[in-house]
Amino acid sequence: MTDPYYRVLSSAVSIEFEEKKSRFLGFLYPAQTREIAFSHLDTLKQTYPDARHHCWAYLFGDPNQPKTQAFNDDGEPSGTAGKPILHVLTQRGCGDTMAIVVRYFGGIKLGAGGLVRAYSSAVSQAIDQADFTERRPLIQLQLTLPFALESIVRRLIDDYDGNIQELEYSHEVTLRMQLESNRQQSFSTDIQQLSSGSVIVKTLND
Repeated sequence: MTDPYYRVLSSAVSIEFEEKKSRFLGFLYPAQTREIAFSHLDTLKQTYPDARHHCWAYLFGDPNQPKTQAFNDDGEPSGTAGKPILHVLTQRGCGDTMAIVVRYFGGIKLGAGGLVRAYSSAVSQAIDQADFTERRPLIQLQLTLPFALESIVRRLIDDYDGNIQELEYSHEVTLRMQLESNRQQSFSTDIQQLSSGSVIVKTLND
């Protein structure tokens, strides 16, 4: 049985359209953490400071079983912006994604149904323009190792396309990382061979 995978954006994508004189700008960004997601939001708020709304939703992990998800209407009527954005990400199977829709109000109210359709359309249109790659679910590992082995362990993590998230130094090195779940067994085997068993590998809960 093969490990499950989900699709993620290959790169950021944006679209723009007008609905009853309101201008909607839709943006999709690859993101796996709140910090990355909100850095994109901050950038758009600086780029479009005069926009009425900067609505968003993110979904981290497998869209079928998200690790984390959230949304925000940013002043639009409750349930008319952020939730529809998230719904499209889920239904269209976009994992590890931050979606942001910037709206310039054109003076004509769209109504609740019109807003839901417009925000949903902004994300759907962006997804239609996007390129995707496959990603397998990630696991979190904690490694405890002697200082002398840090450079060797870092190289092995790079070889496995792992992502170091946190480092702590005391009398030894504690390293927290992410790795594709299907590569855990071979990674653990290789690291024990390289370190002669002196690296402790622990799987962390989400």
